[in-house]
Amino acid sequence: MILLGVNIDHIATLRNARGGSYPCPLHAAHVAEHHGADGITVHLREDRRHIRDHDVWELRRRVVTRLNLEMANTPDMVALAALVRPEMVTLVPEKRQELTTEGGLNVLAHQEALTVAVSQLQALGIAVSLFVDPDAEQIKASHATGAHYVELHTGRYCEATERASHVAQELEALHTAASLAVHLGLLVNAGHGLHYGNVRPILTLAGLKELNIGHSLISEAVFTGLGPAVARMKTLLSAEMMPLSPLLVVANI
Repeated sequence: MILLGVNIDHIATLRNARGGSYPCPLHAAHVAEHHGADGITVHLREDRRHIRDHDVWELRRRVVTRLNLEMANTPDMVALAALVRPEMVTLVPEKRQELTTEGGLNVLAHQEALTVAVSQLQALGIAVSLFVDPDAEQIKASHATGAHYVELHTGRYCEATERASHVAQELEALHTAASLAVHLGLLVNAGHGLHYGNVRPILTLAGLKELNIGHSLISEAVFTGLGPAVARMKTLLSAEMMPLSPLLVVANI
């Protein structure tokens, strides 16, 4: 069964908009877990625009599934992760001015530094995943760092489904990358931009272990509640897969 990691960053975005204490990310984590989430994902950004340090500590103490900490590969972040000890760290690229993560890590350009971070974190018993575009050379470089996981960036595929163009091309790139990762012995996660209408074709990726989904679930929660939003996605991930042409993907939530 493919696992569902629920990203709760934008619960913190709502909280921070008014500078108060609600809605509470920890409460959101508990609701998501109660309705089927297999893990909780948060991205601690350099500017702390949503999730903050105290959120990470509270979640680490009280999440009952697994905590996946997304973060940039900086000395401060690696030191924090070493103290917090989440079950998984996903290393991601980060630009202060971006609205959301715009692409995968350039592992080829930063392989030496990433190898050091991967080694440090895995020595502490923390699983490490590298967030990468579906590119063969980046997959090979990720394997060379010693990381056990890659998380395939599904953004280009999701953008293609919104435009109803190049869907098959982007889906093929993801399948090729996943197959290569499995061949090299890597475990495969995926995420970014996924929602109810475009997730099903992703479920057939070779070796897929987990999807990390956030913004679309929080958006749906505005109308239906977070619990039903998570449960609906979990049902999609758990349903028996039928063959589906990528050209039939619907773009609406």
